[in-house]
Amino acid sequence: MEVLAGRVLLHPADPERSWRFYRDVLGLAVYREFSGGIVFFLGGGFLEVSGEGARDAGTPNLDLWLQVRDLAAEHERLAAAQATILREPRREPWGLLEMWVSDPDGVRLVLVEVPEDHPLRRDTRPT
Repeated sequence: MEVLAGRVLLHPADPERSWRFYRDVLGLAVYREFSGGIVFFLGGGFLEVSGEGARDAGTPNLDLWLQVRDLAAEHERLAAAQATILREPRREPWGLLEMWVSDPDGVRLVLVEVPEDHPLRRDTRPT
């Protein structure tokens, strides 16, 4: 799999308290704010603090966000490899194509394809 970008998703019990901590206490720079969350710069990656941590016991309140070039191809490849697919690929209301996969420990991986017309599209290499 060729990963183009990554983002750690943290779902805290008290989002506003966590936003203040990461923004005001740690002093992380804000990359993007949206209804329900803030994405912070985190070195060469990003940390998104959004939603609330209300998962089943034993499942970490953590998702790993991985941008891929071709979500349909990754879906086919991972299904053939008998990966645990939690949710089939679909277009989200915010315009991204997403599929959810579980790692062996139950951490959810959010595989994302950024469509050509989406504002996050940043690949400037010639095709």
